[in-house]
Amino acid sequence: MFTLLKRTAFAASATAALRPAARRLAHTTTYDWEDPLLLREQLDEEEIAIAQTARDYCQERLLPRVLEAYREEHYEREILEEMGELGFLGASIDGYGCAGVGHVANGLITREVERVDSGYRSGMSVQSSLVMGGIDEFGTTEQKERYLPGMAKGKIVGAFGLTEPNHGSDPGAMETVARPHSTKEGVYLLNGSKTWITNSPIADVLLVWAKLDGEIRGFLVDRSTAGDSLSTPAIKNKSGLRASITGMIHLTDTPVLASNLFPHISGLRGPFTCLNSARYGIAWGTIGALEDCLARARAYSLERKQFRGNPLARYQLVQKKLADASTDVAYGLAAALQVGRLKDKGLATPEMISMIKRQNCDRALVGARALQEIFGGNAVSDEYHIGRHVANLFVTQTYEGQSDIHSLILGRAITGVQAFC
Repeated sequence: MFTLLKRTAFAASATAALRPAARRLAHTTTYDWEDPLLLREQLDEEEIAIAQTARDYCQERLLPRVLEAYREEHYEREILEEMGELGFLGASIDGYGCAGVGHVANGLITREVERVDSGYRSGMSVQSSLVMGGIDEFGTTEQKERYLPGMAKGKIVGAFGLTEPNHGSDPGAMETVARPHSTKEGVYLLNGSKTWITNSPIADVLLVWAKLDGEIRGFLVDRSTAGDSLSTPAIKNKSGLRASITGMIHLTDTPVLASNLFPHISGLRGPFTCLNSARYGIAWGTIGALEDCLARARAYSLERKQFRGNPLARYQLVQKKLADASTDVAYGLAAALQVGRLKDKGLATPEMISMIKRQNCDRALVGARALQEIFGGNAVSDEYHIGRHVANLFVTQTYEGQSDIHSLILGRAITGVQAFC
């Protein structure tokens, strides 16, 4: 399971890190503000090693790049190759060069990536959960063998095309359509547009959902065979997730071979299955972002002197903000861990994932905004990082099911009454 990760240079440091981690596992009566409810007590050695590998990579390789990437709206495709070398891509998939780790371990990776930036996690999640996960779940053996090994290495980049300009929270009303080619047997032609698509400008394969004879079907659109019928312009001047690359997908009689159609899945169950996998990762990731906000706000409040030379940390309102955020971190991680354990046992339901995605996104956004106030006017400077996290967390609360949508999913499960209308 962990062999792919162990082949990397970073994994060597993770093995050494197990020793101090094991010492920390010893009983202590000292409160640890960085791990309030001792999450690490519930992790096995492999999970601790994977988390340490992810922490080392993200802090050493991603963090030094993030400010320039955010300022310039620049995403390096090489990041996916670096993640592929570490085994982060499609980490919970068995075979095809993937690491095959458990869902908890995969969540721990996601937490560390988003601790640096939500955009970096978004690029990884689309590659891993939405596209690779979709191919693994619904693809043919030939499709899996053709795409998954290259995607696991980051050599093939994927994008997921569901959201449309006129249809965000209502994907069932999508207007993108597919029809059989009139003269070429075994070929479909796709027409329509998708928007707010992470990775689309650099994607080699795009998992596009379109209506065929009125039913939603999944098509793997390969850029190498699409020609000029496919365009994927970037969406610029975003106010959040600027360190990831976002674009559109325009399809004009775009040819797709029948061998690139998912053969046995139709309707919204296909895209929603992929989205549930990504939403689970977001529940871990957003708490990672809040953890970074908490650490930075704590450090700032201890260093910043105001009113008779006192540190900000001495004041009650500041301590309450820190306490609220710390509580949300602890509860959010506990919930994500529980659902991850249930996923590993095959017991997790979509409603559980809606609950943790909604709650953790909402609380991370509320917490980050409150912690931002500790910085006062300095929060405007991106060198303090807090404003970037706040802007990103608004997006994570909105995409892959805005929080109100997840409220309705939970309400339906509680009452049995459909409120989508």
